[in-house]
Amino acid sequence: QLQLEESGGGLVQPGGSLRLSCAASGFTQDYFAMGWFRQAPGKKREGVSCISSTGDNIKYADSVQGRFTISKDNAKNTVYLQMRSLKPEDTGVYYCAFFLAPTCTVIAGRWVQGDYWGQGTQVTVSS
Repeated sequence: QLQLEESGGGLVQPGGSLRLSCAASGFTQDYFAMGWFRQAPGKKREGVSCISSTGDNIKYADSVQGRFTISKDNAKNTVYLQMRSLKPEDTGVYYCAFFLAPTCTVIAGRWVQGDYWGQGTQVTVSS
Protein backbone atom coordinates (compact mmCIF):
# COMPACT_ATOMS: atom_id res chain seq x y z
CA GLN A 1 0.00 0.00 0.00
CA LEU A 2 1.31 3.42 -0.96
CA GLN A 3 2.54 5.47 1.96
CA LEU A 4 3.83 9.02 2.20
CA GLU A 5 6.00 9.93 5.16
CA GLU A 6 6.47 13.64 5.78
CA SER A 7 8.94 15.43 7.99
CA GLY A 8 10.45 18.84 8.57
CA GLY A 9 7.66 21.02 9.90
CA GLY A 10 7.98 23.22 12.94
CA LEU A 11 7.95 26.71 14.38
CA VAL A 12 10.00 29.40 12.70
CA GLN A 13 10.19 33.17 12.92
CA PRO A 14 9.14 35.37 10.02
CA GLY A 15 11.91 35.52 7.47
CA GLY A 16 13.19 32.12 8.46
CA SER A 17 13.51 28.89 6.49
CA LEU A 18 12.32 25.31 6.72
CA ARG A 19 12.70 22.25 4.53
CA LEU A 20 9.95 19.67 4.25
CA SER A 21 10.56 16.12 3.05
CA CYS A 22 8.17 13.46 1.83
CA ALA A 23 9.24 9.89 1.12
CA ALA A 24 6.96 7.65 -0.92
CA SER A 25 6.90 3.87 -0.63
CA GLY A 26 4.71 0.90 -1.50
CA PHE A 27 3.87 1.88 -5.06
CA THR A 28 4.46 0.38 -8.48
CA GLN A 29 3.96 3.36 -10.78
CA ASP A 30 6.92 4.24 -12.95
CA TYR A 31 5.70 7.75 -13.68
CA PHE A 32 4.16 9.95 -11.02
CA ALA A 33 4.13 13.55 -9.96
CA MET A 34 4.47 14.70 -6.37
CA GLY A 35 3.71 17.94 -4.68
CA TRP A 36 2.68 19.94 -1.65
CA PHE A 37 -0.60 21.43 -0.57
CA ARG A 38 -1.36 23.37 2.58
CA GLN A 39 -4.36 24.20 4.71
CA ALA A 40 -4.51 27.20 6.97
CA PRO A 41 -6.98 27.32 9.88
CA GLY A 42 -10.47 27.99 8.59
CA LYS A 43 -9.42 27.80 4.95
CA LYS A 44 -9.59 25.25 2.18
CA ARG A 45 -6.58 23.21 1.21
CA GLU A 46 -4.61 24.91 -1.53
CA GLY A 47 -1.87 23.87 -3.91
CA VAL A 48 1.63 25.10 -3.12
CA SER A 49 3.98 23.37 -5.53
CA CYS A 50 4.36 20.21 -7.58
CA ILE A 51 7.01 18.52 -9.66
CA SER A 52 6.56 16.15 -12.56
CA SER A 53 7.86 12.63 -12.83
CA THR A 54 10.82 13.76 -14.91
CA GLY A 55 11.39 16.88 -12.84
CA ASP A 56 11.15 19.23 -15.80
CA ASN A 57 7.66 20.50 -15.14
CA ILE A 58 7.37 22.46 -11.90
CA LYS A 59 4.50 24.57 -10.67
CA TYR A 60 4.25 27.06 -7.82
CA ALA A 61 1.39 28.99 -6.36
CA ASP A 62 1.77 32.71 -6.95
CA SER A 63 1.97 33.27 -3.20
CA VAL A 64 5.17 31.23 -2.85
CA GLN A 65 6.85 31.86 -6.20
CA GLY A 66 10.43 32.99 -5.64
CA ARG A 67 10.49 31.90 -2.01
CA PHE A 68 9.85 28.15 -2.16
CA THR A 69 11.77 25.56 -4.17
CA ILE A 70 10.58 22.03 -4.86
CA SER A 71 12.97 19.25 -5.77
CA LYS A 72 13.07 15.47 -5.84
CA ASP A 73 15.45 12.60 -5.40
CA ASN A 74 14.25 9.82 -7.70
CA ALA A 75 16.56 7.25 -6.15
CA LYS A 76 14.91 7.84 -2.77
CA ASN A 77 11.39 8.53 -4.10
CA THR A 78 11.49 11.67 -2.01
CA VAL A 79 10.28 15.17 -2.71
CA TYR A 80 11.50 18.24 -0.85
CA LEU A 81 10.11 21.70 -0.33
CA GLN A 82 12.66 24.32 0.64
CA MET A 83 10.83 27.29 2.12
CA ARG A 84 12.60 30.62 2.57
CA SER A 85 11.53 34.09 3.64
CA LEU A 86 8.62 32.56 5.46
CA LYS A 87 5.66 34.75 6.34
CA PRO A 88 2.96 34.33 8.97
CA GLU A 89 0.49 33.65 6.15
CA ASP A 90 2.50 30.53 5.28
CA THR A 91 1.30 28.97 8.51
CA GLY A 92 -0.73 25.81 8.09
CA VAL A 93 -0.65 22.06 7.78
CA TYR A 94 1.39 21.03 4.77
CA TYR A 95 0.38 17.84 2.99
CA CYS A 96 2.43 15.80 0.59
CA ALA A 97 0.53 14.66 -2.49
CA PHE A 98 1.17 11.76 -4.86
CA PHE A 99 -0.37 11.88 -8.32
CA LEU A 100 -1.14 8.81 -10.46
CA ALA A 101 -0.03 10.85 -13.44
CA PRO A 102 3.33 12.09 -14.68
CA THR A 103 2.42 15.74 -14.13
CA CYS A 104 0.09 17.66 -11.88
CA THR A 105 -2.61 19.88 -13.31
CA VAL A 106 -3.58 23.45 -12.56
CA ILE A 107 -6.58 24.83 -14.42
CA ALA A 108 -7.47 28.50 -14.08
CA GLY A 109 -5.66 28.64 -10.78
CA ARG A 110 -7.33 25.53 -9.42
CA TRP A 111 -5.03 22.66 -8.52
CA VAL A 112 -6.25 19.16 -9.22
CA GLN A 113 -6.05 17.22 -5.97
CA GLY A 114 -3.55 14.42 -5.42
CA ASP A 115 -4.54 10.77 -5.45
CA TYR A 116 -2.75 9.95 -2.21
CA TRP A 117 -1.93 12.12 0.76
CA GLY A 118 0.52 12.25 3.60
CA GLN A 119 -0.63 12.76 7.16
CA GLY A 120 0.38 16.42 7.15
CA THR A 121 3.06 18.37 8.98
CA GLN A 122 2.47 21.62 10.84
CA VAL A 123 4.34 24.74 9.82
CA THR A 124 3.96 27.75 12.08
CA VAL A 125 5.52 31.10 11.24
CA SER A 126 5.37 33.39 14.22
CA SER A 127 7.53 35.69 16.27
